[in-house]
Amino acid sequence: MTRNDPTRLEYPVVVEPLSEADGGGFAAIVPDLPGCMSDGETPEEAIVNVQDAIRAWIEAAHDLGREVPAPSRHLGGTILSAAE
Repeated sequence: MTRNDPTRLEYPVVVEPLSEADGGGFAAIVPDLPGCMSDGETPEEAIVNVQDAIRAWIEAAHDLGREVPAPSRHLGGTILSAAE
């Protein structure tokens, strides 16, 4: 697999705590892919879960004939998540 392989794109992921009113845990948000997010009990679980959301977002975009944005690399303090 090469760095430019569309099946392996690394997107910045922002992890934020959820309020107790929202069920607690953590949200993992992918700013480059509008609406792409997941959650988990821990930050690590949220990051693992968001990988499925990234794959599903990209698959849906392809199915709809929409362009998949290139990953940005300019968000400070973020964690990169790779979807294969």
